[in-house]
Order: sequence, then C-alpha cells, then structure tokens
Amino acid sequence: MTIAYITYENVGKYVSNTSSDDEDTVLLNFLIQKGYPIKEEIWTDETVVWENYTHAIIKSPWDYFDKYPTFLHWLKKLEDLGIQMLNPIEIIRWNSDKHYLKEIAEAGLKVTPTAFCEKDSQPKLSEYFQIFNQDELVIKPVVSGGSKNTLRFNRENAAQIENQIHQLLKDEAFMVQPFLKEIAENGEWSFLFFNGKYSHSILKKAKAGDFRVQHYLGGTIHPQQPSEEEIAQAQAYVDTFAKGCLYARVDGAFMKDEFVLMELELIEPFLFLFTHDDALQNYEHALNTLLQH
Repeated sequence: MTIAYITYENVGKYVSNTSSDDEDTVLLNFLIQKGYPIKEEIWTDETVVWENYTHAIIKSPWDYFDKYPTFLHWLKKLEDLGIQMLNPIEIIRWNSDKHYLKEIAEAGLKVTPTAFCEKDSQPKLSEYFQIFNQDELVIKPVVSGGSKNTLRFNRENAAQIENQIHQLLKDEAFMVQPFLKEIAENGEWSFLFFNGKYSHSILKKAKAGDFRVQHYLGGTIHPQQPSEEEIAQAQAYVDTFAKGCLYARVDGAFMKDEFVLMELELIEPFLFLFTHDDALQNYEHALNTLLQH
C-alpha cells in the first residue's frame, strides 16, 4: 500500500500569515510518524508517477476550480488507474459543482435558498430580489472557492454589476443566494466529520466590514461546543451525501435554531485540526478504518 497525499502548488493565493495554515504539513508528519506509507504530491505535477500509488488522500487541491477541466481529467486518470480515493471520486465530482445543493434540497434537508444562472444566460439581477424577498443578495460561480468572483449586491448596485456578471456567464454558470445577515452578525458554523463520525466544530466570523469568513481573508476562528441536537442536524447531511468519506465539513448557520446548509465541503476543506486536542487522532482513526476495507 502506498498513499499519495494530494496538495497544490502554493503561490500564496489561499493562505494567510496564521500558524494554522501549516495544517497540511502537521497532518502529513503525524501520519508518517504513525507509520503510514504516505508521500505528498502536487496534483498538477506532471512528473508524478501516479501508477506508484494504491490510495490517495485529497487534502488541499485548493486551486482545482481555477483549473477545473484539468482537475476533472486528472480525476479520470486516477480512476482509470484504480487508485482508491479518499474521498471517493464520484463524490468529489458531484461536490465540485454547487448544483449539488439542489439535490440536497430535494432530499428534504435545509439548504440556503439558491437560484442558478446557467452558462450563456443573461439574467436580470433585479428579479432575484422579488424571488427571494430580500434586499441584499450574493452571486458566485457554481465551481468556486476562496470567494472567487463572489459579489454582494443590493437594489442600488444590481444594475451596475449586471454587465460584469453577464460577461462572466459566458465562461461558467453562477448561483444567486440571499445574503444571510445571521452569518454577518453571528458567524458561520463548520462541523467536521471523519468517516462519518463527528470530531469537532468551529465558528468563523468575518472581519469588520466584510462578509467573507475565510481566515486568509481576515476572518477569525472560534472553537465551539455544540449541543447533541446541533450535531445531529449537521450529521444528517453527512449520512445522506458523504458515505465512505474520510472527511466532511458541513458549513452553515442556525436560523431560528434550525441548521441551514451553506456548503457541504468534500474536496479540499481546511479541517481546523489545531482547534481540538483529539482532531488528529480522530482523523487517523478514520483513515485506518477506511484502509481496512
């Protein structure tokens, strides 16, 4: 057994200056010390001999949405080689395009209301205020991360950004959602699960004057102790859509005590392992269990 630990070519785009950013190295060294035959590989490195690996952990291909066709081709290559992916390849493909939110909603689980603007369409942004009955909205690509091309707009500036969005729609589909004041005011929850079992959770808060909670954009991280009921609400998404996954991160907010999903992160989420004493052990136990099957 040989394991590829998949990362990306770091050009300083998706990191901040916090010590927590070295999660990849900390986790990799921990697994090496535990005796796993594992080696870090950059997914876009054309010199890698993928045939040498039996398994792959998709840890941080953080630029996959910038190189999406290449990413899908790379997944197909590893699939053809019979490499066991953790998480499974079919789930990675599904999760890479946020049209998956529609499927989750159709399963009866709460999801932030979402409207999709398909590629080459020319939507009138002002119509979405009536659709959502909201005065402030957010629009972003369906294949995205790191707040790339994410815009917050209101009735006053909708017309101003409409042409920009129409230009972007020539290349890819977008999605429109209400701007959730609960996240701006209270933060966004992240629940971490390893092989379907709850590990830990944190609350991410945006810096003053911003709505983006990513830590490399100035957001802050606050470890949490959720109730059993809160954990159970997040668990439902994992049980239904993340079976056989080494890791899953459930991001969302509580609206009137009910959890509403923003994103189900199954490709390259930061795991906030430094926020919980048992997080590394929880991850390793999940990995060991999956490798036995």
